[in-house]
Amino acid sequence: MTNKLIRTFVDSSVLIAAWRGNLNLRIKALTVLSDSQREFVSSPFVRLETRPKAIFHKNKTEIAFYDAFFASVTKWINPYKKLVVLAENVGERFGLNGMDALHVAAALLSRADEFITAERPTSPFSRVQGVTVVSIS
Repeated sequence: MTNKLIRTFVDSSVLIAAWRGNLNLRIKALTVLSDSQREFVSSPFVRLETRPKAIFHKNKTEIAFYDAFFASVTKWINPYKKLVVLAENVGERFGLNGMDALHVAAALLSRADEFITAERPTSPFSRVQGVTVVSIS
């Protein structure tokens, strides 16, 4: 019997928390990222929120950390009209800002089982339907 992997979309806040969050948050984020029972899905928007500043500041180990995660992603959602239209709908429906709405829309389009964030449990993510939202905060 094979165990089905949990298709997981991690918000960029989880990657940032894993790199530079307080110790408790880092441990929670790293636990999610190292879980062998997860299959990661992502979108270029997560890369956009993480890599550019690390590159600008020439933080090679931080860049390597993000790149290692992105290398483990098994499914990428490409930014095309369907994603943007869904993101607008998601943002309006659940009260999310633009980038968060794009992340949730990508998770929905990828049919992720979970959307993991480091945002507080009472954030607008708590209103999202269609994917299980888990806060590590």
